[in-house]
Amino acid sequence: MSPSSETAHGQRLVIVESPAKAKTIKGYLGPGYIVEASVGHIRDLPSTAAEVPDKYTGEVRRLGVDVDHDFAPIYVVNADKKSQVSKLKSLLAESDELFLATDEDREGEAIAWHLQQVLKPKVPVHRMVFHEITKSAIQEAVANPRELNQRLVDAQETRRILDRLYGFEVSPVLWKKVMPKLSAGRVQSVATRLVVERERERMAFRSASYWDLVGTFGTGRSPADAANPETFGARLSAVDGKRIASGRDFGSDGRLKAGSTNTLHLDEQAARALAAALEQTAFSVRSVESKPYRRSPYAPFRTTTLQQEASRKLGFGAKRTMQVAQKLYENGFITYMRTDSTTLSDTAIAAARAQVTQLYGADYLPDAPRTYASKVKNAQEAHEAVRPSGDRFRTPAETGLSGDDFRLYELIWMRTVASQMKDAVGQSVTVKVGGRAADGRDAEFSASGKIITFHGFLKAYVEGADDPNAELDDRERRLPQVAEGDPLAADQLTPEGHATKPPARYTEASLVKELEDREIGRPSTYASIIDTIIGRRYVFKKGTALVPSFLSFAVVNLLEKHFGRLVDYDFTAKMEDDLDRIAAGEAKSVPWLKRFYFGEGEGHATGGAAEAGNGDGDHLGGLKELVTDLGAIDAREISSFRISDDITLRVGRYGPYVERASAVEGEPGQRADIPDDLPPDELTVELAEELLARPSGDFELGQDPVSGNQLVAKDGRYGPYVTEILPEGTPKTGKNAVKPRTASLLKTMSLDTVTLEDALKLLSLPRVVGTDPEGVEITAQNGRYGPYLKKGTDSRSLTSEEQMFTVTLEEALAIYAQPKQRGRAAAAPPLKELGTDPVSERPVVVKDGRFGPYVTDGETNATLRKDDEVETITPERGYELLAEKRARGPVKKAAKKAPAKKAAAKKTATKTAAKKTATAKTATAKKTTTATTATAKKTAAKKTAASKTTATDEG
Repeated sequence: MSPSSETAHGQRLVIVESPAKAKTIKGYLGPGYIVEASVGHIRDLPSTAAEVPDKYTGEVRRLGVDVDHDFAPIYVVNADKKSQVSKLKSLLAESDELFLATDEDREGEAIAWHLQQVLKPKVPVHRMVFHEITKSAIQEAVANPRELNQRLVDAQETRRILDRLYGFEVSPVLWKKVMPKLSAGRVQSVATRLVVERERERMAFRSASYWDLVGTFGTGRSPADAANPETFGARLSAVDGKRIASGRDFGSDGRLKAGSTNTLHLDEQAARALAAALEQTAFSVRSVESKPYRRSPYAPFRTTTLQQEASRKLGFGAKRTMQVAQKLYENGFITYMRTDSTTLSDTAIAAARAQVTQLYGADYLPDAPRTYASKVKNAQEAHEAVRPSGDRFRTPAETGLSGDDFRLYELIWMRTVASQMKDAVGQSVTVKVGGRAADGRDAEFSASGKIITFHGFLKAYVEGADDPNAELDDRERRLPQVAEGDPLAADQLTPEGHATKPPARYTEASLVKELEDREIGRPSTYASIIDTIIGRRYVFKKGTALVPSFLSFAVVNLLEKHFGRLVDYDFTAKMEDDLDRIAAGEAKSVPWLKRFYFGEGEGHATGGAAEAGNGDGDHLGGLKELVTDLGAIDAREISSFRISDDITLRVGRYGPYVERASAVEGEPGQRADIPDDLPPDELTVELAEELLARPSGDFELGQDPVSGNQLVAKDGRYGPYVTEILPEGTPKTGKNAVKPRTASLLKTMSLDTVTLEDALKLLSLPRVVGTDPEGVEITAQNGRYGPYLKKGTDSRSLTSEEQMFTVTLEEALAIYAQPKQRGRAAAAPPLKELGTDPVSERPVVVKDGRFGPYVTDGETNATLRKDDEVETITPERGYELLAEKRARGPVKKAAKKAPAKKAAAKKTATKTAAKKTATAKTATAKKTTTATTATAKKTAAKKTAASKTTATDEG
């Protein structure tokens, strides 16, 4: 009898990860089922030593793993999940069966295992799995449960322990040698290294200049039409049999690559001379080569290809894509979104083929269903491709979705339907045009064209490209119908100059692709990895590009020199293979972890790792020894990078700076801070010289004639300011503490021009202007939003900073005599126009607000981030900021506590004393409970916040 049989069983408890998922599934199961969420992981390795039970000491307490006893993990119930665990236990006590319905991947299997371990059920337990949340899928999953897959659990546990050892052992090295509160991780450190290496390539890159000719040739036939144009363009391809050099012929050093002996490098002078020599040349068609063109559909989405396409087409970051996909999955619109598979079930294939016929006609449907083999090595997720859910796909218009949800669903739907359509076919043509120049040289031009005779799947979907200049698959280029020997006239010959470009920085989409191509980490974790390296300030975004910080250069430098194997790309990929073998039961985790952590050390070498299916195991061994001997690591050397013979970039504990050593030994050198958002490849010798030439440090301005204190000008993190130096012995803390007067420089002032007189004026603020007829004092002040007058609680803006020092009492009274402006001032013109938002379909502009520049479509406002600049922000980035703001929803204001009702006092005094006493006791109990709950919440919040600064960023 199935576990869902109504007659045999009473109440059944179904546990899923999220409340949204629980709500959807509950609607499909009906009475007899209680569906509750675990709200993610309920148990994990401890974040801090304080969470470890008292019986554990030493290294076990620090790591949360007992490395000397088969790497036994110490699991603790998360502080913020204890109340939820209590609720689950209470529900289980009233249930006759337990269904663990977490996701069907390693992480989901591990969550199910932890639930079973913590809840200790005494009723039958079933593992309920599904890859889409539809009524039929859920009911089938209840009727056909399976046992918990212990291999998947072991594989996930091994990964968790491995990442804990890596993070908790390597991160402290970064704290000691680079900067506090940094983190290292098995995949995040390798991902950071990729971004840093790309920047190094850009820094070492030397551009090469090269020229060619572009010709416009006419056939002389008319009239012309779209299918047979009269003219066409062709580019110079060879001179006297030598191929014209193009960008691919040059190396990163700006020179022609070796083996380019049959290549001709034209400079501007040579290109112009050739164009002049070809002015009177009679050209003709030398050859016409036609080939059939065929393009097959793209495979349905898996996690990484969905992230890449959402980035290219929708401007979504990986994290945002996964958040929207999670929401679509939990609400029953798509199948599970974390998958390596490109397979479609028979039901899905039938649904896709039905929609092809319905929407495009039978001509677009292939005779046999299309199948796609996974390109991912050791694909572990037991799911289909990401596709619309159900046995009949809802068109985007039928879903009722809007905004980001609609756009991502539409992308998935189009890709899935297109995957079951016919190939696109056509013809590709190459035409060679030749002629002899006046000086006897033979010149040959080449033109290529493409005609699509049947668009097939391209009617439904065209894949995007990371390169904005790349030609998409549905682009046609028509050439006139010409034959070999046909005469042509050169209507125009134009010399064109080109320069090679450095390799493009990674975007989120291209970094995801690179990680997957190198088989580093699991595709399902890439979004969180990218989010981590941005959050840790190793990488920042400039538009869509991922730019490494100078901090990441220091971190990667240390890891490469002293932990080279841990950030080696092949080593990381081999570790992934090993973990997959453990999941498949072909290797054992404990011997493998011993080899990784202890190497061949005394008392720990067992040889088991090799015997357990890890080959020779040469890529493993000795993390503990690596992190123990730190004497060879020179912290200053690790964080120093030569800019020129006498200028060095250093990454200090408070940020990066450039330094020029003093000519006098023992004297301090010259230093200058580097802007946080400066891309490393833009730090040239010239810029370093400019930074060092700027005023820095304290500028002594003179003595205050009243106090006698020295006044200085400084450059602070919030801009330049003036302050006073208090005499020695002035108390700085306690009740009698004295704070120095400080004032920001006005917009018209700068550090190198500010004078003592300026400083005295600034420190005189707020200035008393006078008193009004009622005796209320009026002052002129400089505030966060500019200069203003203040009278009691009434403030009025001044039109200029100078007015703070010149405004008279009469002028101030005249300003206050005017009615206070309640509305906003006339809107200032936008700083930049970005185009039409794809969601709201309203024009998006950049404006200057009281908190700085922001993007707006008239409905939603989003402040520009630290790494965004008005000059360089792209439309896609603007749309992304608005979409993120919409996803967060309106800011919730803290609810004001309602004042205690005084109704009780108005009641008649006939109440007995006993009742009053009981009421008082109840109120006291409620207050105590509330206080206890609030304290617990604060404690949990503090622990959560504290854990963010520890080396818990594993992966």
